[in-house]
Amino acid sequence: MTQQQPVTPRARGDSEAPHLSPVTPAEDARTILINQISWGAVFAGVVIALTAQLLLNLLGVGIGLATIDPSAANNPDPKTFSIGAGVWWAVSGIVAALIGGYAAGRLSGRPKESTTGWHGLIAWAGTTLVVFYLLSTALGAVVGGAFSAVSSAMGGVGQIASTAAQTAAPAIASGSNPFADIEQRIRSAAGGTDPAATRDAAVGAVRALVTGDASQAQAARERAAAAVAQAQNIPIEQAREQVVQYEQQYRQAMEQAKQKATAAADAAAKTASRAALFSVLALALGGLAAWFGGRAGAVDPTLTSRALGRQRGR
Repeated sequence: MTQQQPVTPRARGDSEAPHLSPVTPAEDARTILINQISWGAVFAGVVIALTAQLLLNLLGVGIGLATIDPSAANNPDPKTFSIGAGVWWAVSGIVAALIGGYAAGRLSGRPKESTTGWHGLIAWAGTTLVVFYLLSTALGAVVGGAFSAVSSAMGGVGQIASTAAQTAAPAIASGSNPFADIEQRIRSAAGGTDPAATRDAAVGAVRALVTGDASQAQAARERAAAAVAQAQNIPIEQAREQVVQYEQQYRQAMEQAKQKATAAADAAAKTASRAALFSVLALALGGLAAWFGGRAGAVDPTLTSRALGRQRGR
C-alpha cells in the first residue's frame, strides 16, 4: 500500500503560493538541487573564459603587429594605436566573459535560468581576479611581453619623427631649461681680452643671480652686471639693464615651465581617470555578458525513463 503524499498548494499547481507554505520533502530537495551551485562548472567556466581571452588578445597582437612597418612613414599614430588596443582588450574581455558564463551555466546542469546566470557571474568574477593577479605578477610581465614589443616598435617610429622635429627646431629641445636662452645670449656677445673666460664668468654670475637666495639678490645683481659689462665691453649702466632683462626673461621662462608642467599633470590625471572609468565600464559589461551567457546555458528539464513510465501508466 502506497503512502499518500500530503497535498500542498504547490502540489496542486499553485505556482504563486506563499514562499513559506508547507511543501513536501521531495519538493524541498528539488528546490535545493536546482539552486545549488556547482563549483566544478564555475571552475570550467573560468578556464574557458581565460583561454578565450588569451586567444582573442593574441589575435589582437597579431593584427596590431601586422599594421606596423618601422621602415615606412605611414604607421598608425601611437595614440590611436593605444586606444585601439584598449578597445580590443575590453571587447575581448566581454566576449570571453560571455563564453565562460555560457559554459559555466551549461555545465552546471541546472534548468533554472537565474541559477545558471549566477554560475556565469561567479565564473566572470573568478576570471577577473585571475587576470588582475596575473597582471600584477612576474607571469603577467611575461604575458605582456608581446604588448611591450608592439610599444617598442611604435616608439622607434615616434623617435624618428621626434629627432626630425628637434633638428628642425632646436629651441624646442632647449625649452625645458629656462636658463638656456639667457646663456646663449650672453655667450653670443663679443668683447673683453679673454672672451671665453669673461663669458664663462658672466654666465656664472647671472646664473647665481637668478637661482640664488632672494635675500642676497642685490649684491648678486651688482656682481652679474660687472661680469656682463666686462664680457661685452659695455658701460655698467647698460649691463645693469641687461641683467634686469635676464631676470625678467628667467622668471617668464620659469612661469611658462610651471604652466606646462601643470598642464601635463592635468592631462595625465584626466587620462588616468578616463582609463579607470573605461575599465569599470568594460568590467561591468563583462559581468552583464557573463550573466546573460549563464542564463543562455540553462538546460531544458528532462524526464527519466521511470518517471516517463509512471506517466504513461496513468
